[in-house]
Amino acid sequence: MSSDPLLQPYQLGPLTLKNRIMITSHEPAYPEDGMPKERYRAYHVERAKAGVALTMTAGSASVARDSPPVFNNILAWKDEVVGHMAKLAQECHDEGCAVMIQLTHLGRRTRWDKADWLPVVSPGHEREASHKAFPKKMEDWDIARIIGDYADAAERMQAAGLDGIEIQAYGHLMDQFWSPLTNELDAPYGGDLDNRLRFTFDVLAEIRRRCGAGFLVGVRYTGDEDLPGGLTKQDGLAISHRLKDSGLVDFLNVVKGHIDTDAGLTDLIPIQGMRNAPHLDFAGEIRAATGFPTFHAAKIPDVATARHAIASGKLDMVGMTRAHMADPHLVRKVIEGREEDIRPCVGANYCLDRIYQGGMALCLHNPSTGREIEQPHVIARAEERKRVTIVGAGPAGLEAARVAAERGHAVTVFEAADQPGGQIRLTARQERRREMSSIIAWRFEQCEKLGVQFRFNSFADGNDVLATDPSEVIIATGGLPHTEVLETGNDLVVSAWDILSGDVKPGQTVLIHDDAGDHAGLMAADLLSESGSVVEIVTPDRSFAPEVMAMNLVPYMRSLQARDVTFTVTWRLRAVTREGNGLLAHLGSDYGSTLRTRRVDQVVVNHGTRPLDELYFELKPLSRNLGAVDYTALATGGAQTLRPNPEGGFRLFRIGDAVAARNTHAAIYDALRLVRGL
Repeated sequence: MSSDPLLQPYQLGPLTLKNRIMITSHEPAYPEDGMPKERYRAYHVERAKAGVALTMTAGSASVARDSPPVFNNILAWKDEVVGHMAKLAQECHDEGCAVMIQLTHLGRRTRWDKADWLPVVSPGHEREASHKAFPKKMEDWDIARIIGDYADAAERMQAAGLDGIEIQAYGHLMDQFWSPLTNELDAPYGGDLDNRLRFTFDVLAEIRRRCGAGFLVGVRYTGDEDLPGGLTKQDGLAISHRLKDSGLVDFLNVVKGHIDTDAGLTDLIPIQGMRNAPHLDFAGEIRAATGFPTFHAAKIPDVATARHAIASGKLDMVGMTRAHMADPHLVRKVIEGREEDIRPCVGANYCLDRIYQGGMALCLHNPSTGREIEQPHVIARAEERKRVTIVGAGPAGLEAARVAAERGHAVTVFEAADQPGGQIRLTARQERRREMSSIIAWRFEQCEKLGVQFRFNSFADGNDVLATDPSEVIIATGGLPHTEVLETGNDLVVSAWDILSGDVKPGQTVLIHDDAGDHAGLMAADLLSESGSVVEIVTPDRSFAPEVMAMNLVPYMRSLQARDVTFTVTWRLRAVTREGNGLLAHLGSDYGSTLRTRRVDQVVVNHGTRPLDELYFELKPLSRNLGAVDYTALATGGAQTLRPNPEGGFRLFRIGDAVAARNTHAAIYDALRLVRGL
């Protein structure tokens, strides 16, 4: 037996877990019609096959019709869920992986205009900042029916063959009863702490009455809301003891903080640039105080930290949820002694942020996550070995090289710079986003292991490419900032990249025109304001930085507000003119003819990139496919067969920002789905 603390079995009630690593409850928003169908099942089974001991499905599976998800969650109040969950459970059990599900009623953490347009309910009328619905204060019959709803859902999960359930009690209805900030009820469900906990224990008692003692039940809860007037650490310890002493639960899954605002959610589930495992010691205190099975997850992205959490006795089971989104084979690689091959989670939070904006969670640099069926994580070997030449060693080019080499091809990569990275090298210069460099480092290391040949400091032209005698050529040259967006004065502005690279020194009074809404604009504002510049961000949009998304916005806002940066929406920079030693920025609006001016000494434009595509167009007439891509084949996993120029010597493709300005995930996804078919 291995001596690794992470690989030791753990006895949880009647269930023997084969190691100490779990995937905590989370909702990747993969259900179809509220049901965990093929995509959802494939996601969990992939991780079960790789050795994780416990997968906790469904962040916030809804137990009641009046708890409509605000994104695509499992509807545990429907009987049809049983069959789908049974298939998922059986396939995971076949791999030796235990399966549980998290059940919840969202309470006020939803909206009344979702699903059936039923009133949002809560123990008080206070609106949640994030979802903005004013709730109905619950009546006695609301409480009675929802207790029944919880138990009904638990019975469904038991019927599906799951090993147990977890009740969600932070930010949702349970915690809304617990917290004095949200519970306005009188006794018996409001008032002192015991009364505020009564609803929880009534739910747990009814679940036990129906499901029996052998069905595992736990609670995931906040042990400290970290809010003025909210639940304190002392309250959390008291609640922990009451849960243990009740005899109704088998484990505690503790978090710290609150989720009613974007900022609160980000502190509870930290992102890149924030400290790793910030609440681990707190969870360890709960375990030490109760001596009860304790689980925890919050930015535990690496095996070393997870191992410490178990070896030090802080936790009984350690959650590595986002880490498993980045690399579903994490446990297998630990078992095989290949920890250096684990694809690292970089904390970009594309997974969590995107469920609100894009409809399903995706990993920024593992495009197979959530696409296990159409884009398997394992790359199949090609029947024929080819010579593949790639120009550009940014994320798209490196992914293309990695996948081509996994396929068994001979791969050559040209890169104009002296090291790989592309735009990510610029991004990672900012300390807050330094973790992004792992996207490049991991791919480069994998490529070197696979024998990819790199030619750095090589600004390749057509002759250089042709000299490699390629079968396939992939242009991944990225793009350069586009700033020529003004009626007049384009020569008077600089790009966000100029600021981030240090090629242009910060001005004293700076206007940033952000018409891309991505990280570059906010990163430039952060750097400028940190240097002492007086900064105003102007955008023609009705909100600023929409591409950054909610949780990633939080650290920027904390810095920029502290430095008194001004945010101005719905104004468009039209022109820049000289005025003495300074500049006059002329603002207009898409909403009317009103004009404004700003006197500054520097104007920064963030308007995305334009492709570096000269080499592509130089090679295009020489290629068999004339650069054409069969989009149907690309989207469905088919082979590229277009050959309008049979006399051409190779096939030519371009990917990432060499096509159009998008994002890192798009660049990597381009590479994966194209090259795995070559």
